[in-house]
Amino acid sequence: MASEVKLSKLVQDNRSILEIYQGEEYIKDKDVLVSDIYRPGLELTGYFDFYPAQRIQLLGRTEISYAARLDHDIRKHVFTKMATKATPCFLISRSLPVPEELSDAAEKAHIPILQTSESTTYISSVMTEYLRARLAKRTSIHGVLVEIKGMGVLLTGASGVGKSETALGLVQRGHRLIADDRVDAFQKDHNTVVGEAPKLLKHLMEIRGIGIIDVMNLFGVGAVKNRTEIQLVINLVNWDPKANYDRLGFQENTREICNVAIPQVNIPVKVGRNIEIIIEVAAMNFRAKKMGYDATQTFGNNLTSLISKHSKEDTNKVHHDD
Repeated sequence: MASEVKLSKLVQDNRSILEIYQGEEYIKDKDVLVSDIYRPGLELTGYFDFYPAQRIQLLGRTEISYAARLDHDIRKHVFTKMATKATPCFLISRSLPVPEELSDAAEKAHIPILQTSESTTYISSVMTEYLRARLAKRTSIHGVLVEIKGMGVLLTGASGVGKSETALGLVQRGHRLIADDRVDAFQKDHNTVVGEAPKLLKHLMEIRGIGIIDVMNLFGVGAVKNRTEIQLVINLVNWDPKANYDRLGFQENTREICNVAIPQVNIPVKVGRNIEIIIEVAAMNFRAKKMGYDATQTFGNNLTSLISKHSKEDTNKVHHDD
C-alpha cells in the first residue's frame, strides 16, 4: 500500500488535463497523502477550525467568484492561512484567473499552483479516482488476470496447472492480458476490486519451455490492458476421477479479495479439454446471469414442470382405472 503519491507523478500521469501555473520547482518535494479533494468554502469566510490542509485544494467558479468580492486584505489573510506546510497544491479549474493574493501566498509557502480547463466536478472526480487507486490498500495474488469480452477474469490454481498457457491461448483468441503470475489487487469501492500487473511484470508472461515473452510486442497493443475490474475468479484444478464436480451449476462459491466477495468457478483440467473455450463460456454464462438469465434456473423450472406434468398424468390414470 502506498502511503503517499508524489505530486510530480500525479502531474505527469495527468498532463493531458493539468498544467503547472506556478511553483514547478516545488512539485518534486510535495506528496499527496489522502485521496479526498477539498473545495474550501467556510475558509473563505475566515473559519479554519476544521480546515483539511493535507488535501489538494480545488477552487472553481464558486470559490474564485466569491473570493473576488472580498476585500484585498481579507483575501490576503485567507489565502495565507490556506497555504500551510501540509498543503500539497492548489488546483484552479475552468482556466479561471488565479487571484494575485493566492499566487503570492503560495509562492511564499512554496506551494505549487496547478490549472485545468476542465470543470470543477469533472476534475475532482478524476483526481479522486486517480488517488484512490494509488493510495488504496493492495494485496498480491498468485494468478493470471485476463479480460474476456470486457469482463475481468482471474485465473487461479496450483503452480503448474497451466494458468499462463491458458491465458496465452485466450490472448490468441482475441482477449487481453492484464497480469501474469502476480496480480496486484485493490478495492476501488465497496463492491469493486481492480487488478493490475506489478510494474516489473507489466505486459510480460512466463511460458515454461520458452521463458519470458512480451505479449504487447508479439500480439500488439490490443492484446494487453493496464488494469481491469475483477468480476469472476476461475480456479483451475487438476482432474480427479474420484472428485464430485458440479454438473448443473447449482453450487455458488465466492472468493474474498480485499474484503469483497467475488464469484468463483472451479474448472477441472485434463488432457482433451479445451480450457480456453470452457473459460470463455464460463465468462459469458456469468455475464448472462448478471443480466437476469440463469440457465440453471431454467433447467430447474423445466424439471419442476415436467415432474408436475407426469404427476398429473399419473393421478388421472389412477382415477381412470378406478
